[in-house]
This record gives sequence, C-alpha cells and structure tokens, in this order.
Amino acid sequence: MPVSVDTLRLQLDYTAWATQRLLDIAAKLPPEELTRDFQTSDKCVLHTLAHIYAGDRIWLSLVRAEPRATFADPEDRDLTLLQTEWPALHQRWKLWMRDVSEADAAEKVSFKDAHGNPHMKPVWQVVLHVVNHGTHHRGQVSGFLRAMGHTPPPLDLMEYYMTL
Repeated sequence: MPVSVDTLRLQLDYTAWATQRLLDIAAKLPPEELTRDFQTSDKCVLHTLAHIYAGDRIWLSLVRAEPRATFADPEDRDLTLLQTEWPALHQRWKLWMRDVSEADAAEKVSFKDAHGNPHMKPVWQVVLHVVNHGTHHRGQVSGFLRAMGHTPPPLDLMEYYMTL
C-alpha cells in the first residue's frame, strides 16, 4: 500500500485541526461577511465550509458502508450546526480509522460520482481525497478572508506538524 494507516490517521488529524482553525475565525465574522458572495461555485465562506463538511460526511458514510441519500442538506449552511457537528464528524472519522488495518485501507469501495458514473477506489485514496478536498476549499475560504481584510490562520501542513 502506498500510504500507511498511521499516515492516513495523521492526515485526518491535520484536516480536523485546520478545519477547526477556520471555524474559529468564521465564528467572529459578521453575517454579511460570512455570506458575502465571491462568485465562486459555493459563493461564500459559510457555503464553502458547508460544502467541505458535506464532503467529509458523505465520504465517511461511504467507507463505513452507510450510504446517504444526499450530499448536502439545507441545514448544513448554518454556522452553529457546523461548529457542533463538524468536530463530532471528525471524531467519527478518528474512531473509524482507529480500527482500520493496512489490509482494510487497501480494500476498494464502490461509489458513483456526481454524474452517476460508477467507480471503485481503495479506502486509502478516499481518505487522502477527503484531506485534499478540504485543503483545496479551506484555501478558498482563506482567500475570501483576505479579500475582506482579515488575516486567515496558518493552515499549512508544516504548521500543523510544528504543533506536534
């Protein structure tokens, strides 16, 4: 397997750390900044955070073989919900990952993409996708914050490593 289970666990810990840093900043924004439209696919800070959360949740449901009917729910676009439910979701990822073996991480899971096309990918690729997806969109949120005159928190992986 190209990536060890310990590395996957570390990457999930990183994504939880980086997400919490952005949630903390988002909590300090006035509503008009939280929902300011930046003309991107998810439009604003709040909706982009909700998109990352929905992705984290749907992929966990996939690897746990507990399929969800929807990717995102309308109530996901609520900062209070995200502040409560997202850390709990990260904890569920951590608890699930605790029992994953190297062989489990190499097992393939089946899913359909947004266009309904079927795919099979190993669990380790799904986990790395979750982290990469979050990193991409957290970068967008950081850009939104800068555009509004705020300094986003450092979210680099190396910054996380220096906290260990």
